[in-house]
Amino acid sequence: MKQTINFYDFQTAFENSRPDNFTREGLETLFEMLEEYEEDTGEELELDVIALCCDFTEYESLEELISAYDCIETEDDIADHTWYRQTESNGYIIQNF
Repeated sequence: MKQTINFYDFQTAFENSRPDNFTREGLETLFEMLEEYEEDTGEELELDVIALCCDFTEYESLEELISAYDCIETEDDIADHTWYRQTESNGYIIQNF
């Protein structure tokens, strides 16, 4: 059984179990990424807050992201290694690798 959720439901699920893992902007960006993935692949995803927190990380800046990974020196390097999206405030949501 599957349930279609909107951003409010998505945000509420995170607030209830992992309220400090992503900013609101980070959650919006992650939600958009996952919706686009579903549209592009035709695959429905199951909402698993814990798994998403393990699979994705929010970074406030490119500098913070670069300091977390030895193999990243530029934004172009991110695309060579993982799936990511820049937030409106120039932060990043990346799939951990």
